[in-house]
Amino acid sequence: MWEGLRLQVLLLCLGAVLWSSAAVAGSRGPQDRGHRHHHPSVYRSRERRKEGQVLHRSKRGWVWNQFFVIEEYTGPDPVLVGRLHSDVDTGDGNIKYILSGEGAGTIFVIDDRTGNIHATKTLDREEQAEYTLTAQAVARDTNKPLEPPSEFIVKVQDINDNPPVFLHGPYYASVAEMSNVGTSVIQVTASDADDPTYGNSAKLVYSILQGQPYFSVEPHSGIIRTALPNMDREAKQEYDVVIQAKDMGGHMGGLSGTAQVKITLTDVNDNPPKFSQGVYAMSVSEDKVPGEEVGRLKAKDTDQGENGLVDYTVLEGDGMNYFEISKDSETQEAVIKLKKPVDFETKRSYTLKVEATNPYLDTRFISWGPYKDTTIVKISVEDADEPPSFMATSYTFEVEENAPGGTLVGRVHARDTDIANNPIRYLIPRYTDLEEFFTISPEDGTIKTTRSLDRETQAWHNISVSATEIGGHHQDAKVRVNIKVKDVNDNAPEFATQEEVLMCENVTPENQQNLPAVDKDEMAHRQHFHFSLAPRVANNLNFSLKDNRDSTANVMVIRRGFSRMTQGVYELPIEINDNGVPPMSSTNTLMIRVCSCDSKGTILSCNVEPFVLPAGLSTGALIAILACIVILLAIVVLFVALRRQKKEPLIVLEEEDIRENIITYDDEGGGEEDTEAFDIATLQNPDGANGFLPRKDIKPELQYPLRPGLRPVANSVDVDDFIKTRISDADNDPTAPPYDSIQVYGYEGRGSIAGSLSSLESVTTDSDLDYDYLQSWGPRFKKLADLYGTKDSADDNS
Repeated sequence: MWEGLRLQVLLLCLGAVLWSSAAVAGSRGPQDRGHRHHHPSVYRSRERRKEGQVLHRSKRGWVWNQFFVIEEYTGPDPVLVGRLHSDVDTGDGNIKYILSGEGAGTIFVIDDRTGNIHATKTLDREEQAEYTLTAQAVARDTNKPLEPPSEFIVKVQDINDNPPVFLHGPYYASVAEMSNVGTSVIQVTASDADDPTYGNSAKLVYSILQGQPYFSVEPHSGIIRTALPNMDREAKQEYDVVIQAKDMGGHMGGLSGTAQVKITLTDVNDNPPKFSQGVYAMSVSEDKVPGEEVGRLKAKDTDQGENGLVDYTVLEGDGMNYFEISKDSETQEAVIKLKKPVDFETKRSYTLKVEATNPYLDTRFISWGPYKDTTIVKISVEDADEPPSFMATSYTFEVEENAPGGTLVGRVHARDTDIANNPIRYLIPRYTDLEEFFTISPEDGTIKTTRSLDRETQAWHNISVSATEIGGHHQDAKVRVNIKVKDVNDNAPEFATQEEVLMCENVTPENQQNLPAVDKDEMAHRQHFHFSLAPRVANNLNFSLKDNRDSTANVMVIRRGFSRMTQGVYELPIEINDNGVPPMSSTNTLMIRVCSCDSKGTILSCNVEPFVLPAGLSTGALIAILACIVILLAIVVLFVALRRQKKEPLIVLEEEDIRENIITYDDEGGGEEDTEAFDIATLQNPDGANGFLPRKDIKPELQYPLRPGLRPVANSVDVDDFIKTRISDADNDPTAPPYDSIQVYGYEGRGSIAGSLSSLESVTTDSDLDYDYLQSWGPRFKKLADLYGTKDSADDNS
């Protein structure tokens, strides 16, 4: 390819040289292939230089041909584009040529003496196809224009230096499978940057390099068409095709480009569904419930989308009533489900004929054959350990009330439906017979009562009986048993209501009261109640009784005028008989209360009122007096209780001793309220204090022993140690509240049971005490110091 390009460049260069020589030769004669432009100013100047001479007018102007330069020239010297020459140029070098315009001075340079134009750079036609330049001839010494400027064009001559390019590749296309030969698939187009008006550089021809023999391409249009009939998508779906575009009309030396085209065959419904097996085997257990899945099967269709959809139907078979078929829309599988329960002992296998069809057909391929397929499905029933089956769905029995325990009620029966036919065991679930009125025989299912039943308490007993196989899988079946308690005439009739009958004092003899009766037993046909007065009141003069023969009676008044002050209530015993078998009767007392009524018979009051009230006192006053008495009694009781509580001592003493109840009031503490007694017995004999006297104002729960070392030693008479011991015991006692009190103990030592504690007596007695320290207490204690100190001094002197 590059060798052909070099050859073209050499030929173009040779043609340019020959053209330039012809242009120079043509400029010397008046007739040439260029154009002459006359310049009037130059002509007049020459006439002035030759005054006096006869001159002939001659045509003067620029002479040139259209300039061309070959693109992509890479020679060592600048390329001669052409030569400019003016008629005013005599060759003496006085004319200077100037070039301006596009690329002047950079791409194109001119020899200002000869007018030769050279291209100094390599040109690319695809970047710029032509350049517009302006040439002008001026006087070299004055730079004055000798002729007006003139434009000319330099065209860049094209060479085949650009290969064809597919601007939109790679391409993706699709065509339906089974299409006819020559079906258009896609058109590809290449672009060539070379000049389409010059030579064959941009003349393209298309050809297929890869994809034969399935596809072909039209050479001049680039349309790809199918080349083989009956291309099957299921055999091959995608094809990679390579298309080449070559310039120079496809001849040798032309440049080329390629494009990738991926062609996909789209699906058509040209394949029927097909079962992979002629017979499918399935199984179902007899304990399955309707709606459960039995099995699945699938007819394969190699088509795609809606062309591959399959519908399933059951055509025939003895299992059509027991099984149904549906489709899983996601997996396109046929799902066979149980429609009705099956029984292994009744029938052990079923057969179905299933058909698969395409819901969408293509009329172009109907002649290829039926688009459906059939298969046989055999379903075997598996034996399962079923629970027993009762002979009836429910049982209803009757038993008379008051029948003794052990009376037969009825019998239920169940059997094992399996082949093993195991024996059955019966029982009554306790939650259905909480009070255990009935019992059942585990072996034969006979039901009996455990005690007598009362219809009036419970007329129906609804229980369940469970049957379980012996030796089976402990499956049980339950049946409902309804037991009706038959009525026996064991209840006497009685009044329908126990309310009192109200009667006015001024009642008339024709007044009567209707009395209905009820019986807890069932009333037999033509059975009614019979009413009569009790024999002891049969001849009373106040009331009489009329039996209405319809299970009611009327009580009538036989005298006029009653007084509720005399007798407010009348009791009328009435016997009621039910005429049953056996007959039952009862005596019921009718309470008739006499009431005060107005003239219209409206009841005003039925209570007995007192005739006389206390004079001058109303009911409210009596209530106030009683309330005051109650309040006074409460105050007295409270006062007595407080006095008794106040007199009760706080400390319980074992022996009463008047000497041991000494209360001191010489302290600045509680005064008269401080009435706590002290145990002086311990002070009288400190050596004998080894008991514990409880306090009455507390109830200690724990008693802690005294700490060792704190109790006074035997034969000790130190009161200070005794008091410290008692304080320590009180501080360490967790059961006693922290009562603060001051206790004064005036103890003068052993040997004085009731000695005087007065300080006045100590003045007259000899004392061993030293009162000299009173002298240092100041003037306020001088008299006291003189009294005691002087005496001591006198004693000392004596």
